[in-house]
Amino acid sequence: MEQVRTRIKTDINLQDRKKANTKTHLTWYMFLLPSILGILLFMLYPVIDSFYLSLTNSNGTIASWVGFRNYANILSDSTFWNAMYNTFYLAFFQMLISIPLGFIVASLINSTKILQRFFKVLFFIPYITPIVATAMVFMFLLDPNQGAVNFLLSKLGLPPSSWLSDPATAKWGVILLGTWSGLGFIIIICLANLQAISPQLYEAAKIDGASDFQQWLYITIPNMRGTFVFFIITGWIGGLQRFTDVFILGGATGSPDGSIQTIVEYIFEHGFQGFNFGVASAATYILFVIILIFTYFNLKASRLKL
Repeated sequence: MEQVRTRIKTDINLQDRKKANTKTHLTWYMFLLPSILGILLFMLYPVIDSFYLSLTNSNGTIASWVGFRNYANILSDSTFWNAMYNTFYLAFFQMLISIPLGFIVASLINSTKILQRFFKVLFFIPYITPIVATAMVFMFLLDPNQGAVNFLLSKLGLPPSSWLSDPATAKWGVILLGTWSGLGFIIIICLANLQAISPQLYEAAKIDGASDFQQWLYITIPNMRGTFVFFIITGWIGGLQRFTDVFILGGATGSPDGSIQTIVEYIFEHGFQGFNFGVASAATYILFVIILIFTYFNLKASRLKL
C-alpha cells in the first residue's frame, strides 16, 4: 500500500510539474506573440504579395495576370543584363581592392604602438558618415572642371579625367567611393582578429628564426582566413544590393549611358518611376535567387580546409 501511495504522489507531482511547465511555456509564447505577428505582417505577407505581383501586370492599383511573362521579358532585356554586369563589376573590383588594402592597413596599425586609437578612429569615420553626404562630397571631388582630384592630377603633370561623366571611368569613380567609405569597417574587423591571434605562435616563429614578413605570411594570413570569407560573403551581398550612392551619382538610369546602373536601380526605375510593379517584383525575385546562390557557394567554400 505504501508503494502505491508513493507512486500516486509521484504521478501527481509529475502532473503538477507538467501543468506548471505548460503555463510557463504559454507565458513565453505570449511574450513572443507580438514579434511573431510583426514578422508575419511586415515580412512574410510582403514577400508573398510581391511574388504575386511578379506574376501580374500591375501599376499599383490595377493588376492583370500574366504568369511568368515578366520573368521572360526581364531575362531578354539588354538593360537588365547591363545592370547585372555593372553590379558584378562594381562588387568584384571593390572587394578586390578594399579587402587586401584594409588588411594591410590593419596590419600596419596593429604593428605600431603609437597613436593606434587615433588611426582606428581616423579610418572608421568614413564608414559611419552618411552615404548621402559621402556621395555628395565625391561628386565635388571628382568634378571634371573644379574637382580636387583633377587639380592634384594636373599638379603631378597627369591629364585630367572626366570621372563620373565618362562611361569609361564612371565605374572606377563609384569603386573609389565604395572603397573609401567601407575601408574602415574592414580595418576594424581585421584589427580585432589580428589581436586575437595567440602571441605564442609569433614567439615560436621568432625562436625558429622567422622574419617579420614570414610571420605575417605564414601565421597572420592563415589565421585570418575566416575573416576574409566573412568579407567576401558580406561584400557580395552588399554589392548586389547597392543602390544609394550610385543613385545619387547617376540617377536611376545609372548615367552616363547606364554605365553605373545596378540591379536595384533597375528595380527602382521600373517600380517607382515606371509604375510597373510586376516587372520590378520579378526582378527582385531574380536578385533574391542570385544572392541565395552566391551565399550558398560562399558558405560551401568557407568550409573547405585550405
